[in-house]
Amino acid sequence: MTVALSRRSMIGIGVAGALARPAKAGLPLPAGRKILTVTGAIANTNDGDAAVFDRPMLEALGMDGFETTTPWYRGLVRFEGVRMQRLMQAVGASGDHVMAIALNDYITDIPISDFGRYGVLLAMKRDGADMPVRDKGPLFIVYPYDSEFELRSQQYYGRSAWQVAKLVVK
Repeated sequence: MTVALSRRSMIGIGVAGALARPAKAGLPLPAGRKILTVTGAIANTNDGDAAVFDRPMLEALGMDGFETTTPWYRGLVRFEGVRMQRLMQAVGASGDHVMAIALNDYITDIPISDFGRYGVLLAMKRDGADMPVRDKGPLFIVYPYDSEFELRSQQYYGRSAWQVAKLVVK
């Protein structure tokens, strides 16, 4: 049995098929040196299946900051950067966890729920200055450790990756 479809039916089937598959939205291309690549369960990309960012692109997402003490620096430190929750929104993340991978191959797994719950920051500046690689930069995932007692523990210090180069949304 042969089924003949009109052109209108074929167009309707094509549109329905396109709507059934989520389309990848594009992010602008980085103009400068790439400092972060986000892959995995994301909807918004600019380099194949990845979202690649330079410093101005991250800053354009909206800079924020907080002061906190850390086990790595003396006294109160001011960190500035983009909120991880905002970055996840920008890439259209749909996973539950993020695997952060550092330049030195350190890997940590972070629940995405931490980002909104604690206001986790992808810090680019410490005390007003850009963070160089030799001092935990250019990107450092930081929690506001002084805001809640539970954040002053090895569990959250271990999630605080520095020299972050890649995030994989899972």
